[in-house]
Amino acid sequence: METLDRVNREGRERLYPSLTNPSWLVLHRRREIFEKWLSRIAGNALLVLDVGGRIQPYRALLENRLHSYVALDLRQTPLVNVVARGEQIPLPADQFDLVLCTQVLEYVPEPAAVIAEIHRVLKPGGYLLLSVPSASPGDADGDSWRFLPAGLRHLLAGFRQFEIVPEGSSVAGLFRNLNVCLSIFVRYPALRSVLHWTVCPVVNLCGEMLERVAHSQNSQFAANYSACARK
Repeated sequence: METLDRVNREGRERLYPSLTNPSWLVLHRRREIFEKWLSRIAGNALLVLDVGGRIQPYRALLENRLHSYVALDLRQTPLVNVVARGEQIPLPADQFDLVLCTQVLEYVPEPAAVIAEIHRVLKPGGYLLLSVPSASPGDADGDSWRFLPAGLRHLLAGFRQFEIVPEGSSVAGLFRNLNVCLSIFVRYPALRSVLHWTVCPVVNLCGEMLERVAHSQNSQFAANYSACARK
């Protein structure tokens, strides 16, 4: 089983990624998006469910606002409370104020079933914060899906309102995928480490600079999308 120190370290790197992280461009943008949405959610005693909560990177954004935090995942870690599938959440209906589901739907056979279960366990007026890949290389044998705004609108049609935003424009998507592909092509761990400490920061900073200079609204090659939906 993974140690508490390891999963906490992985969670911190997801929330506050270093420039050596190939996915820095989308991860730091996702944090900014989630911070904005969470600031709109009222309450200081929130009941939260994290679907795919193996490392819980975004729990820190809810500090001092929690009544309880339940983590559900297929993989047991020191942070997981419920070992179960997202398609069959073994919890009562209308229970949670907020559900987090980040970078999970691409691995499940039936994404719509997960969304339906999340909708079921949310209280009326409760929120879902979602993050999914759009244009990015596969990273595991079970990696099955990529999502575009039209598909997300279909998945979230059962919610009374929702907002979908790209985690960076096509510029950020291009540079992020350049970093990821370079990491894939470098086969040896020692060389990959050198790449992450030398090339990745340069690519990340170039992507961030061009993103700001271009002010592009084009998201055809956005690497990821975030969504906020209200039941």
